[in-house]
Amino acid sequence: MANLGTTYMGLNLKNPIIVGSSGLTNSVENVIEIAKEGAGAVVLKSLFEEQINQAANQTFEEGEISNYYPEALDYINNYSAEKDVSVYLNLIKNCKSSVDIPIIASINCMGDNKWVNFAKKIEEAGADALELNIFVLPSDPKKSSSDNEKVYFDIIEKVKNIIKIPLAIKLSYYFSGLAKTMERLSWTGIKSLVLFNRFFSPDIDINNFEIKSSNIFSTPADLAQSLRWVAMLSDTVDCEISASTGVHDGQAAIKQLLVGATTVQIASVLYKKGFKEIPIILNEIESWMTKKNFKTIDDFRGRMSIKKAENPAAYERVQFMKYFSGIE
Repeated sequence: MANLGTTYMGLNLKNPIIVGSSGLTNSVENVIEIAKEGAGAVVLKSLFEEQINQAANQTFEEGEISNYYPEALDYINNYSAEKDVSVYLNLIKNCKSSVDIPIIASINCMGDNKWVNFAKKIEEAGADALELNIFVLPSDPKKSSSDNEKVYFDIIEKVKNIIKIPLAIKLSYYFSGLAKTMERLSWTGIKSLVLFNRFFSPDIDINNFEIKSSNIFSTPADLAQSLRWVAMLSDTVDCEISASTGVHDGQAAIKQLLVGATTVQIASVLYKKGFKEIPIILNEIESWMTKKNFKTIDDFRGRMSIKKAENPAAYERVQFMKYFSGIE
């Protein structure tokens, strides 16, 4: 039988499938079910910077900044009543005592203010690692790309000075120099880059003249965005890459591993099909490995990255040509 075991940020995982931060990972009961179905690790539902600062109402009055995050509406409706962050620490402790897979805590943040000190409490609660979901929308014309990028480095520096557990950074592709920025971020000592996060996508209700959210869940078509950049960066950055967004089946997971991802995060497919989809994805990976005579993940991981692929230029192509695309 194929061995799906791997390591991620120094943690031993029985397979590379991680259930990503979402409303599905906000209870001990769900985490127990996720572990039972065979996931390699789980990222707990994010605690928001605003919650830690106990200033959610003030934040909304100052511009509803938290709406940039895809989890914000669900969070405010279902979780903000629990303003004591001890609830989150208890979630970590209870999950750690209930399952034998790595528990990764998560914080959504966009600045390096007083919330940073809470990272130490997460470590003390027993989290195996911490994933920071950082997103600064580059919408202020008064700020340069360097100004926006500095926020990420400031957050990482402060958090790393406080904790010793592995740190992962979940990011979007909103950078003027994505490849260079990711490379520089990997030099900070973080253990993983998670590519990419999903964020609030505005839409308009034309009947009620209201702004609403759209595209909450990923689709299989979203795989292409992260697949391209994992392929281009996995041989370049000095840390691991966890592929996120668009993975809805075993074939998609295999593709991300082939281009160099260390692990693959899933969430939307579980909302749509339930936790029973986890073993289905794992069986698809194992069956494919057996068919291709791969005994371990390392036997094929990165085989299709930009530096190893037979046609690396395909990853950098952004314009269609008739003969290339087959589209009339």
